Amino acid sequence: MMVKNIAVLTSGNDCPGMNACIRAVVRTAVHQGVHIWGVHNGYRGLINDEIEELTTRSVGDMIQRGGTFLGIARSGEFFEEDGRRQGYENLKKHGIEGLIVIGGSGSIKGAATMSKEFGMPVIGIPGTIENDVWGTDYTIGSDTAANTVVDAINKLRDTACAHRRIVLIEVMGKTSGWLAMTAGIAGGAEYVLVPETKSNIDQICEEIRADYAKGKKYSLLVVADGALKGMGVTTTELGKQIQEKTEIDTRVTVLGHIQRGGSPTVEDRINSSMLGEKAVLAMIEGKKDVVVGFDTGVVVEIPIDEATNNRKTLDTEFIRLSKVLA
Repeated sequence: MMVKNIAVLTSGNDCPGMNACIRAVVRTAVHQGVHIWGVHNGYRGLINDEIEELTTRSVGDMIQRGGTFLGIARSGEFFEEDGRRQGYENLKKHGIEGLIVIGGSGSIKGAATMSKEFGMPVIGIPGTIENDVWGTDYTIGSDTAANTVVDAINKLRDTACAHRRIVLIEVMGKTSGWLAMTAGIAGGAEYVLVPETKSNIDQICEEIRADYAKGKKYSLLVVADGALKGMGVTTTELGKQIQEKTEIDTRVTVLGHIQRGGSPTVEDRINSSMLGEKAVLAMIEGKKDVVVGFDTGVVVEIPIDEATNNRKTLDTEFIRLSKVLA
C-alpha cells in the first residue's frame, strides 16, 4: 500500500541547506501525489501539534535561504516516552504514515526511538556543519560552513600579516575536527588543533619562534572547540599561553554562530536537494529506519542504528596533509 501522507521536521542545530532540503522533500512528495506535512519548531512542535500541510508554494523562494523556515526548538519532553507518544499520536491524528527528520545524529536517534516504540516509519537526513554523522561522506551545511571559515581565515591573514601577529581562530567541532581540518587546509593555516589528536603547545610555540626568526610575518592556528575542551583551556587562555611562550603578539577570534548561517553554497543546495528527493522516494517505497547519505558521490541508505550509534573518525590523510602543507 502506497504511503499517502509524510511529515518533515528539522531538529538539532540549523545549518545552510536545510531549506533547500525541505523544498526538495515537499516538491518530490507533491510530484509523487503524496501529501506532505511540515512540523514547525522540531520535536517541541511535534508534541504541541504545530503541524500543517505544505504545498509547492510553501517552499517558494527558499532554496537560497539559510536556516530552516520550519524552525528548531529544544524539547526535553521528547526525551521521555510520554512525550514521544504524544508526538506519535499527533502524527497519526493527521493521517501521517512516515516522518522525515533533517538533523544531526542525536536528532535522528530520537526519531528512531519513537519508530521502535510506536511503529512510525522514520528516515533521517544528516544536517550538521560538523560533518560527523557515521556512514556518510557529507552532511547538509558542512560545505557552506567550511567556506565561511575559509573566508574568515583569508581576512584574518591580512591583518595578522600587517601586524606580524599570531591569530587563533576557534571553530565549531565538539567531537569532530572535520570543519577545523578542512577549513584549515583550504585556508593555509600553519596549525590545526582537533579533538582527534593531541597537540604539543610547547613544540608549536618553538616552531613559531623559529619561523619568525627566519622572517615569517604571521601564523594562523585553527582550533576546534572540542580540542580546547580536551586541553582544559579556553581559546583566550590558549592565546595567552602562546603569547607568553613565543613573546609574539597573539590575538583570538571566535567565529561562533556565524558558521551556521548564510546562503548555502551550490554543493549544499544540490546535495541537500538530492537527499531530500531520495528520502521521499525511499519512504514511498516502504523503506524505514534508514539515513540517506553520500558515499563517494552516490546517495546511499545507512541503517539508522549504525548511523547514530557509531562514531565517525577524521580521515588520517587530512591530518597528515595538514602537517605536510603547514
